[in-house]
Amino acid sequence: MKIAIIDTSTTRAAIIHDGLRDAGLTDVALIDPAGPLVAQIEAAAPEVVLINLENPSRDMLEDFFAVSRALARPIAMFVDQSDADATMAAIDAGVSAYVVDGLSKQRIKPVLDVAIRRFAAFSRLQAELAEAKNALADRQTIDRAKAILMKRRGLDEPAAYALLRGHAMKSNRRIAEVAEAIVTSDALMGDLP
Repeated sequence: MKIAIIDTSTTRAAIIHDGLRDAGLTDVALIDPAGPLVAQIEAAAPEVVLINLENPSRDMLEDFFAVSRALARPIAMFVDQSDADATMAAIDAGVSAYVVDGLSKQRIKPVLDVAIRRFAAFSRLQAELAEAKNALADRQTIDRAKAILMKRRGLDEPAAYALLRGHAMKSNRRIAEVAEAIVTSDALMGDLP
């Protein structure tokens, strides 16, 4: 597993690096926090990002949270001090593990494991939510298409659905695609004089 370390202190970066090495994780990239973070992280292509900030200012935290939102990978952040607003901002930004005043080399691996598991769980939830939204949108489109067929052809609901389903099967398309074509066609016909 490749891990990127972003740290404002070389001494503290060494603690993280030692903790990773003790855990058998040696593929590590050090990222310069003064440089373009997203570009450096993309070039390093890590699977996990560990960020360590001694006493971050609000602006510095915002910059790192913007990076977090731009990356689709687990991020663990260590800070020396925090407040409720910073903690909530970290969660909103997608930081998988946010550890306040807890940097020690023995804690690096467990925190890394938690960050990876939380990221995976969150990613699954996002995928399930997207799937549910798509299914709802498909259902609404199918319902609209059935209503159009019922009105235009004088069909009842089961017959309208059977017509949609039959056409989908003949054309080797999803029912939602056929329904979308009917809804689009109806909208175009309604716009014509």
